[in-house]
Amino acid sequence: MTELRLHRKLYAEAAIDQALAVYASYATLERAASGDHCVVRVSSTSPARERRVARELANYALGVTAAAHGRGL
Repeated sequence: MTELRLHRKLYAEAAIDQALAVYASYATLERAASGDHCVVRVSSTSPARERRVARELANYALGVTAAAHGRGL
């Protein structure tokens, strides 16, 4: 299992939700809260796949957050 800790000051909750929906078909994703972080646990068929899905998910969520911020949302 690969674990992501996404800080709420950097990642919008809605962007994380959107990323989870997009990548749900590629791995098993679990979401939890831990203080100032949203924790996403990624499980898949291999550690390499887990890492790749985790990186893509984080990047996607950050991009959605940046786009929303640029629109003043």
